[in-house]
Amino acid sequence: MRHAKRINQLGRTSSHRAAMLSNMAASLIMHKRITTTLAKAKELRKYLEPLITKSKNDTTHSRRVVFSYLQDKYAVTELFREISQKVADRPGGYLRILKTGFRQGDNAEMCIIELVDYNEDYTTQKETKKTTRTRRSRKSTATAKPTVEETQTETVEQIAEEPTAETVEPIVEEEPTAEEPTAETVEPIVEEPQAVEKETAPAAETAVEEPKQTEEPTDTAEETSETTPEK
Repeated sequence: MRHAKRINQLGRTSSHRAAMLSNMAASLIMHKRITTTLAKAKELRKYLEPLITKSKNDTTHSRRVVFSYLQDKYAVTELFREISQKVADRPGGYLRILKTGFRQGDNAEMCIIELVDYNEDYTTQKETKKTTRTRRSRKSTATAKPTVEETQTETVEQIAEEPTAETVEPIVEEEPTAEEPTAETVEPIVEEPQAVEKETAPAAETAVEEPKQTEEPTDTAEETSETTPEK
């Protein structure tokens, strides 16, 4: 009987099981997410989380201990350089298991195991759900606070929008008013000399024609006076 034997051997020998978990841990560190069976994922979580905790202390001894488990220098550098800084403020619980259903063929239960801090979409959804739960539990305080905040944001938006509309309107109206007087002042300057020329031209013609009419009768009178004594 298997009393007090809580390690799942996964149907493999001890060496095969250690090599498989080492390979899966290196793949998870490099790709941040892998798909596997639920039984393997649970054993991988117990295998890898102590190594991530050890990577927070970046020393030569820690690197050698982690390398003895992973046997991959690229995975070790990725763990100590990138993941340890990303997970520095998290006190455990670095991995997440998401069930995806059953595999066609042998009907094995499948899942996705991933690093919690590298799935930003899932963390934002969890935060929004938590906020809605707190508001429902505290009806008296939570219902009053959002209303006050919303009213403050609305008043700030209205105040920010009103001066922009007032400052834009006079700028648009001043441009046509500045152009109109320039057109009015140009028109009379062009029309006035034309009217003066038209009026002065007939006056000069009449002044020239009048002495001609007066001279003609004088000539005829002299001619008649000269012809009469000769006869």
